[in-house]
Amino acid sequence: MTKVTFFKSGDNYKGFVTSGHSGFDRRGRDIVCSAISILTINTVNSIEALTDTPMRVSTEEGIISCMFDDGYGDKASVLIDSYILGLKSIVEQYGDKYLQLEFQEV
Repeated sequence: MTKVTFFKSGDNYKGFVTSGHSGFDRRGRDIVCSAISILTINTVNSIEALTDTPMRVSTEEGIISCMFDDGYGDKASVLIDSYILGLKSIVEQYGDKYLQLEFQEV
């Protein structure tokens, strides 16, 4: 299962960590894992290219972490909301057996 954990302080996101593999199909044929990866990478790239949001991004096998140092503006907020919307659509389509979303207050 893939797990995406969003870290929040009040209404503000402090970052997110995406980890694991969905297990929908074998590696290389897993459309759920692919969709999650594309949404995650596109969100990180879009925040970097389209906003002035300072962030720390790290990647390793099966894990992408994106943490915001000093908050973010409206553009980044819309991109994060879009990311969450896309992830929720995956959960609705394929179920929480493959993708779990978690929101933690920090």
